[in-house]
Amino acid sequence: MTSEATYAAGANAATPAPARTLDARDYKTLALSALGGTLEFYDFVIYVFFATVLGALFFPADMPDWLRQLQTFGIFAAGYLARPVGGIVIAHFGDLLGRKRMFTLSIFLMAAPTLVIGLLPTYASIGVAAPLLLLAMRVLQGAAIGGEMPGAWVFVGEHVPAKRYGFGIGTLTSGITGGILLGSLVAVAVNRHYSPEQVNDFAWRIPFILGGVFGLFSVYLRRFLHETPVFKELAGRKTVARELPLRTVLREHRLASVYVGLQTWVLSAAIVVVVLYTPTYLQKVHHIPAALALEANALATLTLTVGCVIVGWASDRIGTRAVMLVGWGGLFVTAYLFYTGLPGTPATLFWHYGLVGLFVGTIATVPIAGVRAFPAPVRFTGLSFAYNMSYAVFGGLTPVILTLWLQRDPMAPAHYVAALAALGFLLALWPLAMRGHPMRVGTPAAGSATMSR
Repeated sequence: MTSEATYAAGANAATPAPARTLDARDYKTLALSALGGTLEFYDFVIYVFFATVLGALFFPADMPDWLRQLQTFGIFAAGYLARPVGGIVIAHFGDLLGRKRMFTLSIFLMAAPTLVIGLLPTYASIGVAAPLLLLAMRVLQGAAIGGEMPGAWVFVGEHVPAKRYGFGIGTLTSGITGGILLGSLVAVAVNRHYSPEQVNDFAWRIPFILGGVFGLFSVYLRRFLHETPVFKELAGRKTVARELPLRTVLREHRLASVYVGLQTWVLSAAIVVVVLYTPTYLQKVHHIPAALALEANALATLTLTVGCVIVGWASDRIGTRAVMLVGWGGLFVTAYLFYTGLPGTPATLFWHYGLVGLFVGTIATVPIAGVRAFPAPVRFTGLSFAYNMSYAVFGGLTPVILTLWLQRDPMAPAHYVAALAALGFLLALWPLAMRGHPMRVGTPAAGSATMSR
């Protein structure tokens, strides 16, 4: 068993590490958690696929097009800005009241606003109240996604057995990234089935209503999940955090917070640049037809989803550090292979984009290492704070940085991704990459010098 599958030194030796494999309850936990993550991330990203339509419907018709799009994407960005606040609040109560309650609340806070967006009257009906209501719904969605992703990783990480920990986190992460793919496919289906006039008239509402309804159904399904063994043990020992968990994190676990924050920067570069930014880059810089760019992006998102599972599986077999070294090194190489080969032929576009997408799956090592970087009493808060603060800053600034950089160098996306992949490679050498399994309440503080064998 690798060091990631052992308990941290200093844990109660009277209780040995569980050697069990995944059982029926574990598979149910994984399935329901991944399904909820898929639907929740779908709800969050579907907005961007219909941004042009929303801009035309929720702002005055006589507004300049550039200003309309700016305000539309400003509302989208508000979701990112709300992530840290929502994530910290939800995580705070997750450490105090239990993982399951907040895990269920986060998906409700995503599903309900998504359904409301699908039913909102437009500017033509209620005037300025329309964009204000749209903004309010996006803020709620941002707060929800800020709590969902760290909460899901902690929930699954504390449920699965030690020797399947990486696989569990990787599978869950694949479900979350699958939400991007689902949003892309639904957007393509709507635009192919309906005419532009029908999309503007009513069909734009379909993806939001579907996302809201299925999200609420996922809330119901999460009733059948069980509280994590770790939190039950904390409650039983009465070692649930007594003071404000964030205060403990900032005072005692700054090193772990910096580590997870830097890892999140690498993750945000891989997702924002390769998956979300590149389709527009392909069209604007290399004049690749939109349909071809979107189809290639769908393939890359699919290989990303598969890559997350492979990374999780490999982490259990050969260790997280080795997977990080191979994965981030592979992303460095394939990023240059992909971007230097553009525009190329459709065949090389698909092959190279799919390959780089596969190595983007290395992002699964971020929650694999991040969940176990914090001790159980403040684990949810620590992960949520470090992850969401970093993503809000770097995820929000990345498009701006690339837009300015592209004025000087058309290879800016390749350089940016490669630089952050190199950072990920170096972070693999940090001792925290080798922390033990997070199942033990007695795990020493993440910033301590005591590491697992």
